[in-house]
Amino acid sequence: MMPSNTQARSPWLGALQTRWGQLAPRERALLGMAALLVGATLLWQLLLAPALQTLRSADAQRKSLDAQLQHMRTMQSQAKALQQQAPLSYADALRALQQATKQTLGATAQVTVVAERANISLQASSADALAQWLAQARLNARSAPLEARLTQTIAPTGVTWTGTVVMSLPQRQ
Repeated sequence: MMPSNTQARSPWLGALQTRWGQLAPRERALLGMAALLVGATLLWQLLLAPALQTLRSADAQRKSLDAQLQHMRTMQSQAKALQQQAPLSYADALRALQQATKQTLGATAQVTVVAERANISLQASSADALAQWLAQARLNARSAPLEARLTQTIAPTGVTWTGTVVMSLPQRQ
């Protein structure tokens, strides 16, 4: 028969109690204070400090999450507005894409059409103009990029992009 857990620990407990009884009252008080200090430190480190840190960072985290939520709601409303727009014909979408390319990118871009895809070749187009053109292509031509092979170049005038972007067009009817 195996000894119970309390029976197995009793020699250690007995030795500890014997040693405690041999200590002077001053040593017992110091050891008690040390145990209290260690217990208080553990209580602080394991229970109170993490809760206080969470409480301190909660306001900043809430503000960040509110900003993210607002951004997602804005994107949701944009998506709903795009879904509610009437579809464009192939000719209208192509015309809108070419117009956006000419107005925004100017001589730094050239449009080539192959079936329901428009290949736009860029030569040193500014980053701002490219971002504005992508927004116009999405909204006015209802065209989305299917593929992009762009190389970033840092020029004295700023960052420029060179390469090709393949945009979707509606099917011809």
